[in-house]
Amino acid sequence: MNSQELVTIRAPESSILILVTGEDFLIAAIIKDSADPKCAGIRCMRSVEVMYTILVVDDSPFIVDVFVTMLERGGYRSVAAYGGEECLGILTTVTPDLILLDIMMEPVDGWETLEKIKANPQTKDIPVLMLTAKQLTPVEAEEYGIYIEDYVLKPITHQELYNAIEHVLTRHQSIRSEMDRARQSRFDTDIVTEYARLGKSIDVNRRLMKILERTYNINDAKIRVRDETGRAIRSMETNIKIQENRLQQIEEELGVRSPLDNFRT
Repeated sequence: MNSQELVTIRAPESSILILVTGEDFLIAAIIKDSADPKCAGIRCMRSVEVMYTILVVDDSPFIVDVFVTMLERGGYRSVAAYGGEECLGILTTVTPDLILLDIMMEPVDGWETLEKIKANPQTKDIPVLMLTAKQLTPVEAEEYGIYIEDYVLKPITHQELYNAIEHVLTRHQSIRSEMDRARQSRFDTDIVTEYARLGKSIDVNRRLMKILERTYNINDAKIRVRDETGRAIRSMETNIKIQENRLQQIEEELGVRSPLDNFRT
């Protein structure tokens, strides 16, 4: 087959749009609740050969099963862990592309699990997205923001979950691509590493700030944010500005575009 052909496979609740090119084909979209493959619900375009593996961690078997089903419907390969300890055990033999981690678990909660993941040289680079019903606090955002890729509140729809996952994976790939370009130009390794760290940190902290703004009504002049919360939020805002200035300096030095250009929130 020399020409491109669009093939749509319809299921009761979604349509899968497949782009066929020669002997290869791409999953162009998984469009929820739509019979029109040309609608604006197109989520991603990804080769079927690239199936991301996502580890779901929650101490509720019911919740794990729900998210495993959602992920499989979205075209991801899933691995289930029914608690923090099981998660750490699985990571000794499996290296997922992303971890969806709950916080309110027993006996090992999500924050403790996260710290152990990031303390282990073998697992520290695996992206972790916190997926929880617990409201984020400014103290948690300050303490753990450096370790996580995003913070998403349950309940969540299929599309919101897919969007959050694709945001993390696409940002990760974008930063890696710009790092490769910088390395090929023989720039200092420490500068390139700092560039990657800042790109991810700024994007994550911006997203965390939006959550805090909604939770604490920061922009409402009629509501007084208590001192401890206010100090933490102002500290985050200051740190973001400092990081943005430093990232701009590095971009000018390396001659690369910002890894955040496609992820303005």
